[in-house]
Amino acid sequence: MKGRVLAVLFVLLLALGVSATAYAHGVTLEYEINVVIEILAAFDTGEPMAEAQVTVYAPDDPSTPWLIGVCDEQGRFNFTPDPSKSGIWDVQVRHMGHGGMIHIPVGETMTLSGGTGYSAPQIALMAGCVIWGFVGTALFFAKRRA
Repeated sequence: MKGRVLAVLFVLLLALGVSATAYAHGVTLEYEINVVIEILAAFDTGEPMAEAQVTVYAPDDPSTPWLIGVCDEQGRFNFTPDPSKSGIWDVQVRHMGHGGMIHIPVGETMTLSGGTGYSAPQIALMAGCVIWGFVGTALFFAKRRA
């Protein structure tokens, strides 16, 4: 009997036009590739350049700062260059009279990492020059004595 009452009630509700509305959500997906450049600034001793001033120059106007900021406590600074301005981006970092500049290629010729340190061949060449200078100086003074 209960089943018949429920069936009749269900049919009456359908007849009256009461129906459950099903809601669905469409989805829109978009993506954007942002190249974030991370600068890690440290002194030669390895101590981070905490709160160092950073100035970023775009390739289309290297005399006017494109962005000015400050490194965090670990000497890190992040920025996203304008993808429409491909070329060499210059980043200057200064802290208490010390600082340097790094040149970062952005665009088709991008590299994934870089730095301002010396390579192994450069260090070997500098060591050779120092040794040659000592030998030349010693030979010069040895000849003067004789």
